[in-house]
Amino acid sequence: MNKIAIFLLVTLVMVSCGSKDKGELVGAHSKSKWNSEKPYGMVLIPGGSFTMGKQDEDVAGALNSPARTVTVRPFYMDETEITNSEYKEFVFWVRDSIVRTKLAILADEMSGGGDVASTDSDAGGPLVDYKFKSTDTSNMTAYEKYMMDNYGSLGDIDSPTQGRALNWENELIWDKNEYPDEYYVEVMDSMYIPLDESFDGRRIMDYRKLKFKYSWLDQEAAARNKGNRKDYIKHKTVAIYPDTTVWVKDFKYSYNDPMHQDYFYHQAYEEYPVVGVTWDQAKAFCAWRTKKKNDYLSSKKHGGRVPHFRLAGEAEWEYAARGGLDFGTYPWGSAYTTSDRGCFLANFKPVRGDYAADGALYTVEAKSYNPNDYGLYNMAGNVSEWTGSAYNPESYYLGSTLSPNVDDLKNTRKVIRGGSWKDVAYFLEVSTRDWEYADSARSYIGFRTVQDYLGTNLEGK
Repeated sequence: MNKIAIFLLVTLVMVSCGSKDKGELVGAHSKSKWNSEKPYGMVLIPGGSFTMGKQDEDVAGALNSPARTVTVRPFYMDETEITNSEYKEFVFWVRDSIVRTKLAILADEMSGGGDVASTDSDAGGPLVDYKFKSTDTSNMTAYEKYMMDNYGSLGDIDSPTQGRALNWENELIWDKNEYPDEYYVEVMDSMYIPLDESFDGRRIMDYRKLKFKYSWLDQEAAARNKGNRKDYIKHKTVAIYPDTTVWVKDFKYSYNDPMHQDYFYHQAYEEYPVVGVTWDQAKAFCAWRTKKKNDYLSSKKHGGRVPHFRLAGEAEWEYAARGGLDFGTYPWGSAYTTSDRGCFLANFKPVRGDYAADGALYTVEAKSYNPNDYGLYNMAGNVSEWTGSAYNPESYYLGSTLSPNVDDLKNTRKVIRGGSWKDVAYFLEVSTRDWEYADSARSYIGFRTVQDYLGTNLEGK
């Protein structure tokens, strides 16, 4: 018997003798117990079946939403539309990341490159506070040493930072009177609009430079087609600042300049739904939100990753909007837009030319009116919402009845749902379909995100 055979025999005996399963099939279980964590600001939408589409004749929709029974899986959904405050967090993170990257690269150049742990002004001046985090080569794991030796970094070698970690410990200085030196001024100056574009003695941030790059794997295409995995990895760079000019461009001969100037900027509108975002910007926000959560888990060494945040599919959106009330016209179930006391139940245009009849001239705070039975606010009115589905008039005839979704990246027409503050009641109906081009930004379109629920929710059954 050769040495290899003896080794395998001894190994098998040791495994068999040392096991506590008595040789029975008990399964390979994880060492830690897993519990589903409800994301902050979201509610659980239980999976189930419902009658999707119009129950009455839909002349305006030209029969593009015939009634049929479909089933969706459980998922989490934002209880409100994404607000200006929440979207600003995304904008500020991108802005700060760009500034910190510029400062770190410049500090590298000034100190001759490499990691510098010293705070000596001779090793990069005040910019040393913003250098890439030092890599402690004396305490590396075998994996980290291998990555550094073979790839020159611990992360994405194609990134501007070469995979090195930015230093977020020191606050950025935004007061121009407190800039520490001319090199810091140089970096900050690159972030503002040119002098010849300034007026009134002010220079504002050049928001055209705020771009977010992310990557994803087109898993459905990869599963359905042959080829290398890398062929299905997609990269996207998106300018993420919302188009505030939509308040002017959407309406001819109309004075809406105060909304243009203040809606996204002023703190008075922090809890109002963000508008002026394209479908691509909404998708970028989802990617960033996923990254934000996973980065936190990684820093705490939890060893887990959350399912991706994403836009709801059209069927998911309608199922959630109904709130468990099948055959209802609106999220509150009835076929009327007012309560028994004559109060409007949503923010829309109830009378021709009278936008304020429901108590709001434009949008209202995201947590306004009564939520539906799932705890979701403004699933009708306020702002229409991007979904992850491409618009096809024949979707209901061709799509599956199990988690139906038309996910066609080549189709630039994307489904929007729910109606808005400037729409008539028809567009508020939970079954009404509408669409807009993915690269369009409007003063009446926002979004909310969803996240898959892992497992099966049996609560209440």
